[in-house]
Amino acid sequence: MEDQLVQVMIAVLISSLIALRAYRKNSLDVSGAFAGFFVMAVHLSVNYRFGAMLLAFFFTSSKLTKMGEDRKRTLDADFKEGGQRNWIQVLSNGGIASVLVIAFWGLTTSQDTCLDSKQSKIITALVGGLIGHYSCCNGDTWSSELGVLSDEQPRLITTFRPVRRGTNGGITKAGLEAAAAAGRLAGSLIDSILGATLQFSGFCSVRNKVVSKPGPTVKRISGLSILDNNGVNLVSGITTLSIHLELNKASRHISEVSL
Repeated sequence: MEDQLVQVMIAVLISSLIALRAYRKNSLDVSGAFAGFFVMAVHLSVNYRFGAMLLAFFFTSSKLTKMGEDRKRTLDADFKEGGQRNWIQVLSNGGIASVLVIAFWGLTTSQDTCLDSKQSKIITALVGGLIGHYSCCNGDTWSSELGVLSDEQPRLITTFRPVRRGTNGGITKAGLEAAAAAGRLAGSLIDSILGATLQFSGFCSVRNKVVSKPGPTVKRISGLSILDNNGVNLVSGITTLSIHLELNKASRHISEVSL
């Protein structure tokens, strides 16, 4: 109990410092800093390894978001210096993971439970789901932040027709390679399909940029106005997690049958 209290105190201290630094660096706005503090504190309080996983995603994403800012400013109608993610964006990427972390904490009193699928099936599934979730988030962020900087002509994932840079669902070879390097190509593809079909993309003749909302000066490129970028991230994360759990269940069934 005393060790757990010390870990919570350390988690609160580290989370406070990182959230404050992220706010000062414009990686998070005020609401994003508070949400980031909560998500980070939960991860670190339950298991330092979970915290390390979250921080790896956050720091690499922030770094890549700031890469090529001058060019991104000319392409992205919603561009913000440093990214300045708000609480909605933070929870879209970290909310599901926090639920998994809390579930892990509720099901085990051990910080480092052995991941043996035969003895701890639920725990193994939760940790695998957490890894898969952040791999999906990583794949989406890396592919979008690096793909938009590519000189290659993007193509819409659903039709493969050429589209403007910044179009939701537009893919490039560089973007796909970045997603694979991040650890989850499949999650990025799901994200792109959702973006191409359920997220609106149009070209504004006044701003001379691709925008995500229809308007009198906007010519539609693709997609419907059903989800915004945060909604796409959330649905993509849930879908990836569901696929992981189903594959985990199928794998256990096959193992039991073979025995």
